[in-house]
Amino acid sequence: MAKKPTAAPAAKAAAATEETFALRSLQEAHAANKRYAASDEELLHFYEQMVLIRRFEEKAGQLYGLGLIGGFCHLYIGQEAVAVGLQSALESGKDSVITGYRDHGHMLAYGIDPKVIMAELTGRAAGISRGKGGSMHMFSTEHKFYGGHGIVGAQVPLGAGLAFAHKYRGDGGVCMAYFGDGAANQGQVYEAFNMASLWKLPIVFVVENNGYAMGTAVKRGSAETEFYRRGTAFRIPGMDVNGMDVLEVRAAANIALDYVRAGNGPVLMELNTYRYRGHSMSDPAKYRSREEVQEMRDKHDPIEGAKAELLARGVAEDRIKEIDKRIRSIVAESADFAENSPEPDMTDLYTDVLVESY
Repeated sequence: MAKKPTAAPAAKAAAATEETFALRSLQEAHAANKRYAASDEELLHFYEQMVLIRRFEEKAGQLYGLGLIGGFCHLYIGQEAVAVGLQSALESGKDSVITGYRDHGHMLAYGIDPKVIMAELTGRAAGISRGKGGSMHMFSTEHKFYGGHGIVGAQVPLGAGLAFAHKYRGDGGVCMAYFGDGAANQGQVYEAFNMASLWKLPIVFVVENNGYAMGTAVKRGSAETEFYRRGTAFRIPGMDVNGMDVLEVRAAANIALDYVRAGNGPVLMELNTYRYRGHSMSDPAKYRSREEVQEMRDKHDPIEGAKAELLARGVAEDRIKEIDKRIRSIVAESADFAENSPEPDMTDLYTDVLVESY
């Protein structure tokens, strides 16, 4: 049998160098322009969105403690810059978002009414999923927000499916699929990577690396702790981003979305962030020290960082205080709305069970 001809060593080396550059090119572009040049008004808007998520989640924690929210409840406190920075770069009504069960912040960042989100958390008929989804399974096709998924990592192949739909329809949309550092070890994630790269699907895979998955430190549960490198085997370029700086997140989002919208296929972004609370409301978080959490709050808090930058730019402190006051009012109204809304009728147990038409 004739031996298969091989490429000359020099040609192979050149090809390997070119491929390596292609996989690191977005990271290099990000390193060269790390922070988004937001106007004062844009930064004030980012600040307002992050404060809304923070105060909303604090209120949700209170309602959970009062027994008004049942089941599981996973708060987004500390990670606000990720959803706000990334989703501010998306095109509303065109792009789609899918995530896991820590989903309240993503919905708020997408401009969904806090009242219907809080009503859903408390299982009320006025909720965005009519009280049937609760904290973990909220959904809104109107806003192109597709959950809220309780099965760890399941949203990643579903996100690839959404991206396939965007490409099939030719609507120009991009799917942003979020998952955590714990879910990053799921096999279905890599099957989705392979298909998305093979078919050049318009999707941004986002690893929200908050360091502890469900309670196990990254270094104890992952052989490769640099998650942005995990797309290399599938020729997916990666980006390593500080998820505690909303302007860095937005700058990285612009680079990733420009690449995907140009028809180049998927991007894998690792957003290094930190959750201040436990994995869920039932998690005492004894796997880390109070000093560690306090240090993150004191030195890396995304909201305080944005506030400090606004003040350094000369934005009046009264404007910032007015935002804080308005957000507290909005969150209080959402809680009152939820508490005063009726629960679903018992007959609703028999609806939304089967799909009767397509």
